[in-house]
Amino acid sequence: MSAQPLPVEPESPPEPAVEPLLELRGIDVYYGRVQALRGISLYVGKGEIVALIGSNGAGKTTTLRTISGLVRPARGEVRFEDAPIHQLGAEQIARLGIGHAPEGRRLFSRMTVRENLEMGAFSRRDTRRLREDYERVYTLFPRLRERRGQLAGSLSGGEQQMVAIGRAMMGHPRLMLLDEPSLGLSPILVEAIYQVIREINADGTTVLLIEQNALMALNTARRAYVMETGSIATSGPASELLDSPEVQRAYLGM
Repeated sequence: MSAQPLPVEPESPPEPAVEPLLELRGIDVYYGRVQALRGISLYVGKGEIVALIGSNGAGKTTTLRTISGLVRPARGEVRFEDAPIHQLGAEQIARLGIGHAPEGRRLFSRMTVRENLEMGAFSRRDTRRLREDYERVYTLFPRLRERRGQLAGSLSGGEQQMVAIGRAMMGHPRLMLLDEPSLGLSPILVEAIYQVIREINADGTTVLLIEQNALMALNTARRAYVMETGSIATSGPASELLDSPEVQRAYLGM
């Protein structure tokens, strides 16, 4: 981007205004000798939608991968419901109630829509509620009901994104991590996906999403963090960041 990066705030993050469901405290992550995250501290309150925005390579995806146990931090803590989880494996973290719809969807292309949804429920023990959750996914995404026997690799990009979110929902998560849910989609499909995200949140699921579509993210989230080169540059209510001249210049094309 041609815009100058935002200055990184040196002070500690403010105290949570709502009861945190998720907290990151001073997270450092390295890929070999390259430091990808530098002292990341953030929180997501119960019932919130929180956005994490920033340019490519800022560390957004690494942050979500660290939360879900796919990356192990060198320093710092990840806490879920005030218990440390950063030493747990990805399967254990999923069982705690954290769902992850990754960037690029990462579907099983030679499996059907229904089979991909089943993979999202691998950690479930409450099998009696599975039928209700399949119905919930099909209600939010009627197109998936029509295509439940179709191979996932033959779906359009928008339909694959629906499957990715639906698969994460099948774990019945209390926290949903969404990585670039609008990537590569038409404006109409972007609005449809975000309407579903709002409905998921209204049903009681907390959401942490990362987006390059900063305008859509800030119009949806309650609060947001802006990342630059592996650090939190600024944060605050999403409405205030929308009005920030620095954020407008750097991320909203204004």
